[in-house]
Order: sequence, then C-alpha cells, then structure tokens
Amino acid sequence: MFGIQLLQKRRIHELGLLTGWLFSFLLLSAPVLAASALDERIQALGAEVDRHSDTVFALEQKLLHPANTRLAVFLTLQSREALDLDSVELFLNGQPVASHLYSERERASLERGGIQQLFIGNLRNGEHELKTVITARSANEDFVRRESVYRFSKRPGALRLQMSLEARAPDYEPRVSIVEWK
Repeated sequence: MFGIQLLQKRRIHELGLLTGWLFSFLLLSAPVLAASALDERIQALGAEVDRHSDTVFALEQKLLHPANTRLAVFLTLQSREALDLDSVELFLNGQPVASHLYSERERASLERGGIQQLFIGNLRNGEHELKTVITARSANEDFVRRESVYRFSKRPGALRLQMSLEARAPDYEPRVSIVEWK
C-alpha cells in the first residue's frame, strides 16, 4: 500500500514536471510562432497592396490619360552641323506646353542623330494649332529665332508629331518641318 502511494506521488510529480516543461516551452515558443505568423501576414498584406497599387495605376492611366487622346511631339535635327540649337518652346492652341534649354551634351546627342521627346499630353479630337519657337546659332555664327505654326486635325487614337530642324548653306536659315508618324 505504501509502495503504490509512493509510485503515484512520483507519477504526479513527474507529470507536474512534464506539464511545467511543456507549459514553459509553449510560453517561450508562442512569441516565436506568433512572430512568424505575423511576418507571413505582413508579407501577404504587402503583396495585396502591390496588386491594388497596380490596379489603381492602370485605372488612373485609363481614365486620366486615355490612349486615344494622346499627343506626342519629338524633335530631330536634319542638318546636324549647320545649327547649334539653344532652346525650343512649344505652344498648343496658344498655351505654353513645353520649353527646353539645351546643354552641350544634349546638343551633341541630337547632332549624332538622337530623337528628343519634347511633349506628351492629352488632346481632344478636332482642329488644333502647334506653334514652335526655336532659338539657335547658325553655322555662319548668326543668332536666329524662328517661329513656325502647324495646324492639324486630331482624330481618335494616339498622334505622334516629328519636328525636324534644318539649316542649309549658304544662308543657314533654320526651317522647321513637322510630319505625323504613322
């Protein structure tokens, strides 16, 4: 009888130790498990925010900048050594939309055949007027300022205009020509 009670006490004591150890393990590992679950939740929320951000950006582009109203104006130099470009200004329907003052590096890029995007915007369909103001130094060292006006009809769809500058000998007078890209 005494042996059985001693055995039961030992079992109860061992069970208490085991439960205490298990309880301590759970208390110590609970923050680690909670932290890893929290990290996983944060990653899932981050991925969800990225998806929503992409959706909002796509909707913004569709609503604020629809492709069928897009207008883009590009600049190229035809006679590269005859004109030292200083600045370009663009006016659309009498309103200034772009102006650019050229650095030596940008001039060199255009002289090597580069194309510069001067303006991208949205424009309703119908009749419009694009006015350009060019200031440059010609090959005979004259400082020139030229204005040119281009009237065009905007139809549904994107419209791309290429503005080309040319100055030929002997007078080196800059000429602006604008063509529509197809």
